[in-house]
Amino acid sequence: MAIVVEIDVLLAKRKMSVGDFADAIGLSPANVSVLKNGRAKAVRFSTLNAICEVLDCQPGDVLRWVPDDDGAR
Repeated sequence: MAIVVEIDVLLAKRKMSVGDFADAIGLSPANVSVLKNGRAKAVRFSTLNAICEVLDCQPGDVLRWVPDDDGAR
C-alpha cells in the first residue's frame, strides 16, 4: 500500500512555485520537497489544513491511496 501525495500536480495546475507555496503554508522548501516527493512519514493536520487552504482543495485532492500490486494487506 502507498499513499501518493499530489502536491506537485496541484501546484502545476495553479502555476505556483514550491518556494511561494512553502512561504504560504509556513514550511521550508526542503520540507515541502519531502512531502511532494512522498518521503514524509507523517503530515500534521495543521499542515494539511494550511495546504488545503492555500490550494483551495480537499485533503483527498492532496493524498491518494494506491493498493499494492499483489493485493495483500
